[in-house]
Amino acid sequence: MMKYLQRIGRSLMLPVAVLPAAAILMGIGYWIDPTGWGADNPVAAFLIKAGSSIIDNMSILFAVGVALGMSKQKDGSAALSGLVAYLVITTLLSTNSVAMLQGLDPEKVNPAFAKIGNQFVGILSGLVAATMYNRFSHVKLPDALAFFSGKRLVPIMSAVSMLVVSLIMFFVWPAIFTGLVSFGEGISKLSYIGAGLYGFFNRLLIPTGLHHALNSVFWFDVAGINDIGNFWAGKGEKGITGMYQAGYFPIMMFGLPAAGLAMYHTAKTKQRKQVASLMLAAGFAAFFTGVTEPLEFAFMFAAPALYFVHAVLTGISLAVASFFHWTAGFGFSAGFVDFVLSSRLPLANQPYMLIVQGLVFAVIYYFLFRFLITKFNLATPGRGEEVEEAVQEEGTDVQENKFTVMAAKIYEGLGGDANVTSVDNCVTRLRVEVKDMKAVDQSKIKATGVPGINVVGDTSIQVIVGTSVQFVADEIEKIRGK
Repeated sequence: MMKYLQRIGRSLMLPVAVLPAAAILMGIGYWIDPTGWGADNPVAAFLIKAGSSIIDNMSILFAVGVALGMSKQKDGSAALSGLVAYLVITTLLSTNSVAMLQGLDPEKVNPAFAKIGNQFVGILSGLVAATMYNRFSHVKLPDALAFFSGKRLVPIMSAVSMLVVSLIMFFVWPAIFTGLVSFGEGISKLSYIGAGLYGFFNRLLIPTGLHHALNSVFWFDVAGINDIGNFWAGKGEKGITGMYQAGYFPIMMFGLPAAGLAMYHTAKTKQRKQVASLMLAAGFAAFFTGVTEPLEFAFMFAAPALYFVHAVLTGISLAVASFFHWTAGFGFSAGFVDFVLSSRLPLANQPYMLIVQGLVFAVIYYFLFRFLITKFNLATPGRGEEVEEAVQEEGTDVQENKFTVMAAKIYEGLGGDANVTSVDNCVTRLRVEVKDMKAVDQSKIKATGVPGINVVGDTSIQVIVGTSVQFVADEIEKIRGK
């Protein structure tokens, strides 16, 4: 079950990766005309509406992305089937359709059906479509129906399956919706304390990849909170909308890079050069883009107590920002790019105070991490087992693609064709299934300079590469295809 949920989280990364495009378009639009929806400037209106076309249709992106990511061959017919599945259920369970089925006036229909086109249903549609692809994409029908065999059968079966799903959801969706709304309202009623609790649990769930499920309740329109969509659309209350985003900026832009500096300063002298390259790259990624996994995974499993402290500090940061009503938002993550783009949005409230808060948290992170690492002799990078240096093999062309070399060594460390059964990736990690974990040479993998390795089961291992993971994954697929 855990592996399945992790695969869903990984699949969500593709549609989530589209959000920066919306952030850039809407951010520039609001910089041109911060008074509203670009009413005073046609260029601003054009950009804002272009960005909102992505934000407002996030559930469709989720349906397509999950269907593609969860299908075995990552085939386009799976993505098309995800769209088909989504259109079937959202049409059948729309307010007007339900009103006709129940013989009621549309105004008397349960309000849950007005929210049927949400990200949860998008994910569900994608899962059904992926299941249909994995089951029917190679089925051969009799000659009279041969045209509909194989991949052409997948969208048909997806549509039929969604008839059954729609019937089930007709009865259970109101209860699900009510439960999600109650959960979201329960947290939201706690004001800044609720924001802090959300931030704390968000970080704790990072190792499992299940934080996406928690995020969907607060960031998207699953339980009516829709913090990201409302913030960028200018819908909500200034100083309140954005409270589940703002507190991440001080952590990702300042706190974690400062933690990286502390880990560098506490590393053994002979390993500082290697640690410096890791922390510099990971720290810059956290500051500029808000991608924190390379840095977090560098100490998450080596020093879990330190990671728990990081989770607590994240919760405190969200609570502080919420308490003072400092708000800023992001389309992708809480990095410098999103901060600049969102700072002039209508609902941004004293966003530059988040920089002041970030500087304070940088000091706290640095000195607290440095104290805890030295006091308890924590095995952060450069203090545990020495990582053997990658050896340049004779005859290697110095101009050879670095990702090709890196992929080859990682794959060899994983046990090669004899041991690897599947390879996939999310934003920063290779997710690998192997036959025998004992055949994996972790030291050989670490010698490539990757930030960390996470063994998540008897046959599952994650290699944290960083934001260039896609290129490494592509090279491994080439090796496996030979």
